Amino acid sequence: MAVQGFAKDVVDVLGVRFHRVTMAEAVEKILFWTTDGGHHLVVTAGPEFVMQCQRQEALLRLVNSADLVTADGIGVVWAARRKGRPVPERVTGVELVPHVLTEAMRRHQALRVYLLGATAASLEACLTRLQASYPTHAFAGHHGYFQHPDLERILEDIRAFRPHLLLVGMGQPRQELFLRDVMGKLPPLVGMGVGGSIDVWGGTVRRAPEAFRRTNLEWLYRLITEPRRFRRQLALPRFAWRVITSPTRQDGP
Repeated sequence: MAVQGFAKDVVDVLGVRFHRVTMAEAVEKILFWTTDGGHHLVVTAGPEFVMQCQRQEALLRLVNSADLVTADGIGVVWAARRKGRPVPERVTGVELVPHVLTEAMRRHQALRVYLLGATAASLEACLTRLQASYPTHAFAGHHGYFQHPDLERILEDIRAFRPHLLLVGMGQPRQELFLRDVMGKLPPLVGMGVGGSIDVWGGTVRRAPEAFRRTNLEWLYRLITEPRRFRRQLALPRFAWRVITSPTRQDGP
């Protein structure tokens, strides 16, 4: 039942509708969708992505039609709290997928997972690690540095593999727009953009140390280690200003 135009489990942050879910709830939804015979899109979004949606109406429509949109970024958690409709926790893409794979193994639910993105070497390292960590699942993939003429061959490879999960690491918003364009050409699956997670899972890029993650300063670690991100992270103060100057509360629980 809607509450003043919003479902009870949703909070609007600058026009982007986030689902107020825990990590466990997100995992449960995804595992159910892998068995229901439909196409489902999962988006993990932080402040940078929200600001991209301010400039691209088509992207905003896409994210608001997704089956699950999680708060991947402490800025979104803060904004939701200001709205009076807090999200229970951050649900990041780099952590969500391992939780899904672990829980599926615990349930003896074998999954087929196709990864598209990263360099060939990074992807191979990722596939090797994932297969070793989750031996009951099947993994396949293709690197992200392909040309448009190669696309149909890649889609045929995905169709032949028939994955439950299609994880695309092309960066936002390219990966979400890519999934929008190709999911209808593929068998039923759950599609999810994972950004640079393939590099992290494969060990070719190090994630922020626990101390940075625990204090919600992962963005600072990434800026220190990747100074070229400075221009992108200018979106963060713009996001904060837009949130501060927008209406602060929404009706409903």
